[in-house]
Amino acid sequence: MTLEMRDECERCSVSLGPRDVAWICVYECTFCTDCAESLQYVCPNCGGELVRRPRPAPGDA
Repeated sequence: MTLEMRDECERCSVSLGPRDVAWICVYECTFCTDCAESLQYVCPNCGGELVRRPRPAPGDA
């Protein structure tokens, strides 16, 4: 199973490239750093923890 690398923040719609820092929950809700901080790293959709999204290996994206 691979992650769906969403390309924008769910809250503010800022563009997120595959190598940009982003924060995700277990359901892959995706947020930029500013929004994740303001949400205190808790997903507003499921209540789960927001963790840093892994970046693809060089050459993968």
